[in-house]
Order: sequence, then structure tokens, then C-alpha cells
Amino acid sequence: MSVDLKASIRTISDFPQPGIMFRDVTTLMKDAAAFKEAISRLAAHYADKGVEKVAGVEARGFIFGAAVAEKLEAGFVPLRKKGKLPFEAISATYELEYGTDQLEMHIDAVEPGEKVLIIDDLIATGGTAEAAIHLLTKAGAEIIAAAFVIDLPDLNGAKRLHNLGIETMSLVAYDGH
Repeated sequence: MSVDLKASIRTISDFPQPGIMFRDVTTLMKDAAAFKEAISRLAAHYADKGVEKVAGVEARGFIFGAAVAEKLEAGFVPLRKKGKLPFEAISATYELEYGTDQLEMHIDAVEPGEKVLIIDDLIATGGTAEAAIHLLTKAGAEIIAAAFVIDLPDLNGAKRLHNLGIETMSLVAYDGH
């Protein structure tokens, strides 16, 4: 029996600012059946793609990405915000609504040619995912795809990645912001 993942995701109105409908995956994660279903669906989609590493984007992408990596018998690579990694790192800058931020990765996290799947909990505008792609590509990785629990298609993030030649998939989608 399949779990209704959308029903397990809480929506919080006006967070972090008025007019935003925040999609809270912590309610999915606390539900053992829903969490297992989400991980199983993400992993099954890529089971035959030869994924060698899963790159999870800070912070909720770590949770989903590490679990998917274990299912795929792949290594896990954390993509962190600037200044959080203890070893030498490379970085990629991305745009925020007001300013910029950076993602970093250890220089030895992936080998040139390794097949990498990017995982995050949500794709909105695609800026963070695009930074992850640039970071991994800079290190010589082959990006298999980018997968998300939630897509907000009205914000065109998946389309943005598609225009970069990256396959995307998501488990649920919500209209609006």
C-alpha cells in the first residue's frame, strides 16, 4: 500500500514572511512509513543508473540524501554552507532573494568522472541546485540527475535545471509559492 506523501507534509502559512506557504517536510520525516516511502521512491528511480555518490544539499538534503545513498550503496557528499567544512574546499556562489550565498564541498569529495545524484528536500527557483551542479561539475563529477521531495513548479526551478541539461524528478508538487 502506497503512502500519500503530500498528505504527510505540513503547510505553514506566512512563513518565513507574509504570502509564503512553507512546505514543512519535518512532518514527513517523523512519520516512519512516509519517510521510508519517500526514500524508497527516490532510490528506486535511480537504482539502475550507476550512482556512485549522492550529494545532499544542507540541511534537509543531508537527511534524504544520506538515506538514499545507503539504499543505492553509494557514498554520500555533504554540500555545506560557507565556512562549515574542516578541510580544503571548493565553492560555488548562488543568488538569494536579497544577496548571495555559497555552497562548499571538500576538494576530495568526488573523483573526476564519478556519477553523482543531487538530493534536496525542495526545489523552488533552482538557485541552490544550480550552485550544487556547478560545484560538482567543477570537481569533474558527472551529474546523473537532481531529485527532490517537493517541487514548486510555478517558480521554474526544475525548468532552470532542465535548461542546464540536468534531469530532475520530484515526489510531490505544489502550485503557487
